[in-house]
Amino acid sequence: MSDPKRVPAKATDHPATLTFDYDLDASVESAWRAISSPEVREKWLPAEDLADPEPIHTVPGKEIRYRMRETEPPHLESVVTFRLAPGRAGGTRLTIIHDLTDARLSARRLVPANSDRGPVMLAA
Repeated sequence: MSDPKRVPAKATDHPATLTFDYDLDASVESAWRAISSPEVREKWLPAEDLADPEPIHTVPGKEIRYRMRETEPPHLESVVTFRLAPGRAGGTRLTIIHDLTDARLSARRLVPANSDRGPVMLAA
């Protein structure tokens, strides 16, 4: 899996979701081993970066999902999905979807600072 070509992130409906597509010069089987085998995954995604080293969802050879937790406060949790598909020109298309799912954020709705909502307080 050398020289991955990154495709720009796609816009999503959820403001706390990032999606990245990569074209890998490797077979789907080899890429699957890299994302699903703990001893290989540990080289690029250490277990201490995961909230749980066991995947929360797996479709063998196609998709695997892990819960992650930030190492720095406030230790937000997220879910990262790795999807594999055959590449158009051979190799593998790897899609990484990173969803910020921390329950502490769902309690308050994120509103852009420049929205027209709510009263504006002026300081004298």
